[in-house]
Amino acid sequence: MTYETSVYAEENELAAAEQSIYTANSWKLMWWRFRQHRLALISLIFLVLAYITAIFAEIVAPYAPDSIERLETFVPPQMVRFVHDGSLTRPFVYELKRTRDPETARVTYVVDKSKPLPIRFFVEGEKYRFWGIWKADLHLFGIDARRQKVNLLGTDALGRDLFSRLVYGARVTLSAGLIGVFFAFVLGLFFGSISGYYGGFVDTAIQRMMEFIRSVPTIPLWMGLAAALPIAWDPLFVYVLITLILALIGWTHLARVVRGRFLSLKSEDYVMAARLAGASEYRVITKHMLPAMTSYIIAAMTLAVPEMILGETALSFLGLGLRPPVVSWGVLLQDAQNLRSISLAPWLLAPGLAVVAVVLAFNFLGDGLRDAADPYGQ
Repeated sequence: MTYETSVYAEENELAAAEQSIYTANSWKLMWWRFRQHRLALISLIFLVLAYITAIFAEIVAPYAPDSIERLETFVPPQMVRFVHDGSLTRPFVYELKRTRDPETARVTYVVDKSKPLPIRFFVEGEKYRFWGIWKADLHLFGIDARRQKVNLLGTDALGRDLFSRLVYGARVTLSAGLIGVFFAFVLGLFFGSISGYYGGFVDTAIQRMMEFIRSVPTIPLWMGLAAALPIAWDPLFVYVLITLILALIGWTHLARVVRGRFLSLKSEDYVMAARLAGASEYRVITKHMLPAMTSYIIAAMTLAVPEMILGETALSFLGLGLRPPVVSWGVLLQDAQNLRSISLAPWLLAPGLAVVAVVLAFNFLGDGLRDAADPYGQ
């Protein structure tokens, strides 16, 4: 009797599972398929953590991005340790002593293993304005020593903490990608849908405009803009201008894809039925045709963000985009243009590694969303 009861319970569970699959909406099915793509799921978690770090940059960064220490230039990255004198202890770093090589006169730093500096969490440190509004001094981690700092990624030529600058730069670089993609998608969806839906002269005019935009060489354009922009302009205004120009250049690819999808969708039966039912053209486009492309739009957005990030980073690295005192990953990479600096401090390439990690994460996430949105997927 017990065996029959257990078999009956298993059959009920299988029937309930099958019923949930049959009654699940498209979003739930998409999420179930996406969870099977482990690399995309890990990338999603990594990107969420990256954007949370960028949002709370003032708290995560132990020091201000422009905090200069003349006596701590080119400090190597400090390793966080957990074992001291053979015993397990709380996270700490060893104190660094500044010395000078007698032969090369180069400043070096020697680890003093007799003086561990415990890392404390949620400590009071340098004062700041959170998002330029609220005054606070809470930091995620720090040490109590006054003459020592914890430099997880080392320091640059002016003694500024590279980890703090990397965290602050993430806010500018990652937000530039999202803002640029938002404007690019608004333009791409608008012009692409109109071009594909109406056709005729409107389609021809929009296609010729897109071909003209795609034919403009970007590097000479940026060189001309860099020469034309006054140095005295507000860096925030330059940042907004950079993102808008990236959006004006990057919307044409999406517009062409949307146009092609609209040309095929406007002959579908449900679109014809909506027209015969008296639906307005705006309702046909926004309520019937665009929702049919939702899965593609989501996947395409995740694949377009890294293009914007790479665009901002490359332009700032070449000196054609953002400039100091703005802190972005491209601006930080300007310190890596000097081969001598790289040989002395290879950790200055950390912003480049961060760009590679974020771009790969967005690409993996886009692949996972594209596979999950595939109606013929598993």
